[in-house]
Amino acid sequence: MLHGRRRNSWCLRLHQLLVSIKKRSRVTGVTITQYVEQLPVGKSPPDFIRKPMAVTVQEGKKVFLKAKVSGEPVPTVTWGRNKGKVDDPRKFITRYDERAQEHILEIPGVTADEADAYKCLAINEYGEAVCSTTLTVTGASKTKGRAADGQAAQDFRSMLKKTVVTRKKQLPPQMEGEIDPKLLELLLSVPKKDYEKTCLDFGVTDFRWMLKRINQLKKERENEQAKLVETLENVKQIEVKPNGRAEFSLDMKLRDPNSEINLYKDGTMIPYDEDDNSKRSLKNVETKYVFSIRDPQPEDAGFYQVDVEETNVLATYFHVPDVEFIATIDNAKATEGEDASFQCVLSTPLNRITWSKEDSSIEYGNKYEVAVSEDKLVHKLTIKGCEMADKGAYYASAGITSSSAVLTVKADPNQSRKAVSKTGVQDDKAAVAQQNKTKGDLNGARRAQAEKDAADAARQDSLGTERSGEDGRLGSDNGAGDGSGRFSGEANGFEGDDHGENNILATDGDYEIKKDDADDTKKRRLQTASLVPDSVTDHGVRFVSGLSNTMANVGERAELSCKLSGETSEGQWYRNGKLLTNEDGVKLIKDGACHKLIMDCCTKGDAGIYRFEAGGRKSEATLNIQDPPKIDTEALDKFSRPVIIRAGEHAEWKLLFLGGAQMDIQWYKNDDKLLPAMHVKIETSAGESGLRLTKCQRMDSGEIKVKIKNENGTAEAISKLIVLDKPTAPQGPVDIMQSGVTSVEFKWKSPKDSGGCPVTNYIIERQQVGRSKWSSLCAIPGSEPSYKDSDVDPGRRYCYRVRAQNEEGVSDCLQTEGIPAGVLRYPGPPTVPKVMRAFKDCISLAWAPPCDTGGTKIVGYHLEKNKKGTNYWSLVNQGGPITDTKYAVTDVFEGAAYEFRVSAINRSGAGDPSIPCDTVIARDPMKPPGKVTDLKLTSSNYSTFSLAWTKPKEVNGMEDEAQGYYVELRPIDCLEWTRCNTIPITLTSYTVPGLKAMAAYWVRVIATNYGGDGEPWGFDNYVTAMPPPVKPKFKDHNMRTFVAVRSGDTVRLKINFQACPLPEITWLKDGIPVPKHVTITNSDKGSGLLIPTSEGADTGVYTITVKNIVGQESIAIEIRVTDNPKPPGPVELDQNIPGTVTLSWTSSPDERRDDRLHYMVSKRDSFKRSWRTVADNLFNNKFTAVNILPGREYNFRVFAKNDMGLSTPAISPVFAVKKDKEKTRVNITETKPLDLQSSPSFIVPLKMRTAPRGYECCMSCAVKGDPAPRVTWYHNNTALNTNTNYHITSVCGVCSMLILRVGPNDAGEYKVLIENKLGTAKSAMTLNVKGIQPALGLHM
Repeated sequence: MLHGRRRNSWCLRLHQLLVSIKKRSRVTGVTITQYVEQLPVGKSPPDFIRKPMAVTVQEGKKVFLKAKVSGEPVPTVTWGRNKGKVDDPRKFITRYDERAQEHILEIPGVTADEADAYKCLAINEYGEAVCSTTLTVTGASKTKGRAADGQAAQDFRSMLKKTVVTRKKQLPPQMEGEIDPKLLELLLSVPKKDYEKTCLDFGVTDFRWMLKRINQLKKERENEQAKLVETLENVKQIEVKPNGRAEFSLDMKLRDPNSEINLYKDGTMIPYDEDDNSKRSLKNVETKYVFSIRDPQPEDAGFYQVDVEETNVLATYFHVPDVEFIATIDNAKATEGEDASFQCVLSTPLNRITWSKEDSSIEYGNKYEVAVSEDKLVHKLTIKGCEMADKGAYYASAGITSSSAVLTVKADPNQSRKAVSKTGVQDDKAAVAQQNKTKGDLNGARRAQAEKDAADAARQDSLGTERSGEDGRLGSDNGAGDGSGRFSGEANGFEGDDHGENNILATDGDYEIKKDDADDTKKRRLQTASLVPDSVTDHGVRFVSGLSNTMANVGERAELSCKLSGETSEGQWYRNGKLLTNEDGVKLIKDGACHKLIMDCCTKGDAGIYRFEAGGRKSEATLNIQDPPKIDTEALDKFSRPVIIRAGEHAEWKLLFLGGAQMDIQWYKNDDKLLPAMHVKIETSAGESGLRLTKCQRMDSGEIKVKIKNENGTAEAISKLIVLDKPTAPQGPVDIMQSGVTSVEFKWKSPKDSGGCPVTNYIIERQQVGRSKWSSLCAIPGSEPSYKDSDVDPGRRYCYRVRAQNEEGVSDCLQTEGIPAGVLRYPGPPTVPKVMRAFKDCISLAWAPPCDTGGTKIVGYHLEKNKKGTNYWSLVNQGGPITDTKYAVTDVFEGAAYEFRVSAINRSGAGDPSIPCDTVIARDPMKPPGKVTDLKLTSSNYSTFSLAWTKPKEVNGMEDEAQGYYVELRPIDCLEWTRCNTIPITLTSYTVPGLKAMAAYWVRVIATNYGGDGEPWGFDNYVTAMPPPVKPKFKDHNMRTFVAVRSGDTVRLKINFQACPLPEITWLKDGIPVPKHVTITNSDKGSGLLIPTSEGADTGVYTITVKNIVGQESIAIEIRVTDNPKPPGPVELDQNIPGTVTLSWTSSPDERRDDRLHYMVSKRDSFKRSWRTVADNLFNNKFTAVNILPGREYNFRVFAKNDMGLSTPAISPVFAVKKDKEKTRVNITETKPLDLQSSPSFIVPLKMRTAPRGYECCMSCAVKGDPAPRVTWYHNNTALNTNTNYHITSVCGVCSMLILRVGPNDAGEYKVLIENKLGTAKSAMTLNVKGIQPALGLHM
């Protein structure tokens, strides 16, 4: 046996050596190698159905790598890794899961050493398949950095590790008065039957107006999902299960099993794994995906999304309300056939809670009824017709709070006993006790709710539950049913007929029971007592499943069915109150407990209300008969045949149809709606519609469709119109294949449109350049768009015309340029010769033919060599041209260096030589070099990093000298290596450019020589593109910490910092995030804050925090948005001490809002007559002025002052102290009055000016005179003082005139005339406008 194994292994190895066929796998990233050329029947090489997925996990967690393989015979699966082995059973466990048919590699407690690229190999006797995946361990870099003793490079790289938070595209924020965008996302993932309760959770009571938009969004979402997902169904929203975990799930079949599945919470990607003990986990069995949250807490509430790649497949909202159970659900007992109920009372109103059993959630329907009180505090679950399978634990969940109870079901001791239907309410002691307990709990809940809402009066709430009829069916969403009994609730109603029981749970108030009868009048009974559910049980015939409303088409089969609780029960069918038998055109079938009514061919007369009665119970349903449009099969087959016509002819279609109601008929061509027009005729009658297209052209070809629609359905038929015409002209450009002495050959492209039928011939014409005559040459088959003209004269040029021909005619022509015949055209140079092999006595070369052949065939090549150091090129092929594109040169000397070049030869001769190849030395092949040593990272930044290494040593006979180096790069999320330099570098250092900032890369260096590449050598850890880590610090040492701006101005702050890696920047205003109108702009070197239009509310302390993995730094800047302050109040003066006066005033209104506001006081006396500041920076409302002299009058002004400036002053009353003086006499001599009057004159006259067109221009002069002269401006002798287009001022003898926009009309003479009673004076100047001919003027 051992010998046989060895022989099989040897045979397998022999197959590998003989055959190695590479095949593509259906799964990307898998390589398949087949060992045999022909596979036996039923045998196949290994392949991966699902390859292992890349995993990112925290250190210490459990990791599973799973693979699913195929192949016949069953392949053997082994695991491996790049940096070690997986044979340690304590660290690596390999096993096969037969149920899931998966091969699993388990790593119980992953460490940083296990972070690596893992390989999975599947092999059988016909081939092998291999794939790889990456295991990333977070938190491993720091441990590894500490283990490296003294290696600075290792410590540096360990600090580069950073967790990148991936964010999904954020939903737009909810605008005031609009629907929450989260609601729209949720409605795309929930079934239509749950639309109302989902909208109710968001406070939306009417969602019908959104249906059109939802359908459109759902169609777009399904198109996106179809690219990645084959099937998507059974989407379950998040619920808290009895085991305490919050779960949501879906059934999904992926097109690519390796597609990445991401989980987002509020737009941020969150991690998960397959371990049930983790916070968030994913279970995947076949196509079932279940996401769960262990021990959910209030912080787990949020909006969850599941994406495949970047396409959303599920959205759910986990709401954790602040609610408690005031009254939990109690254990219940029931006998088979009876109804059982659970009831709880909440502390906070909720629209709904979740009811579930141990193994599944409860689906509300015929079996289960849910009731909610009007105040949303009392919730009740009723299990109808209890069976033994219904016993067990039941759970009521409100958010993350739950309550549980057990239902016990006893067997019915007397199965034949039938319960009597009751319409009253039993009044026993147990029911009263239960009612009192429920009422007490309910009142306690109402009191808690009343306190919470701060209501002044207690609320009166009532809960009514009414069940009528044996077939209790779920009613409409507003709680209304068709039976006599009603339950008033928010979301669910129950309906029944008039033969059922009435169960009512009421609080303080009245309840009302109505009972309708066809022959009797309505009866009403009112009762003011609090009641409990009726506990009387009816054990008679009951409906297990009742009739359901049905819809059928005319002429089709319709079926109504129901199921009773017993197989021996008989019943009767009624239509619109009339008894039905088999003679009424229907089939009445009884199959055990199932009763069916079948109509093989429905008519409109079969529509109506159908009722089935058995044992005094009944169930009703409505049968609606529709009559949608129908098209006869024979007419449809005739219509579907293509209509083929020639251009200019007419095309007609007619279609017969049947159907009721009004028909809407529309014709389409290529999905474009057709309307009656000149060439479009549409005729429609009661049962027929026709279309006629006149004078059709080739462009009218396409699909013709008719759509027939009425209120009951739609039918459509499709035909095809083919219009035959002559083809379009052949397509250029013309490619000249040969232009020789004796022949010319060229080719072209087939016509873009063949005219609807194949091209049969191409008609060729020729014209000699310089002549006007065209001669017909021949007609060639349409399958060969090329032609060779052998009847040409050397040295002449010819033009050719080509026309395409089909059964309908001949196309327009394609004309060529002039093609020379017999002109010497040499070929272009071939490619650079490539050295294939080099030995000491032989060098083998190869090259590729030239792109330009010169118009004729290449007949051979000349190969030349040049010995390095000389300028002489010698011909290698002395015996004649080389006919092949490779050649072995033997005329070489050992150790000499050579260059080679090659030239092509055609019928005209040899062309230009190629570029010489690289220098090659005639010597025997070298051995590849060894590994480089001392590889280290010398520097790095966000786009480059620099490497240095030591040259590998030579080992005789094994490793030769390295002649160059390659640097290879691989992103951490990629499996393929990329060379940074295509040509080997000779230096032992290299700078890698073009990196992505903060991206992680694996790096390795390969030494190479003529013998090949050596083994690569790289770092043990990846390298991140970033500079060395730097703790954040601010650059501006003189940065202002207080900024004052005027209200309405723009606020700009620029904070420069230095940090690496890129920091996280946070701006806060007074400890909270900045408002939305504040724009934050971040870069790697600084951050800017912009407030476009500042307001008083923007005043505050703005704090910027710059944080990265090294540390953080913060700085606070106070921004004060203010305006010129308002003035203080009235100023009062008071003199308490002689020589002083105390000023007091009322505070400025802005003092409360501006803590930097202060006051300034200025004084003026009657002696100096000038104002001077006597006090500043006063933060109180009083000031005492000193040095008040008697006999002088004093005026005071008080200003409010802030960072923007001064307010208008508050002026005090005049203050004076009288001075008692003796009367003195002064003899004053009479003085003669001084006459200062003078005639007007110019101190500074006007000056000539030249102004550009469109700019402003100002002219001024200075005048004097007493009395002050009157000033008048003139332009070309026209007075300007009243012209509003000129701004004229005269202040203190300076007269100015301003022209805001100088135009051509403003050029000319300007004059100023001044006059008073003593005389006049004038000054003039000339204004020139650039581009306008200057005018002559006089300057005085």
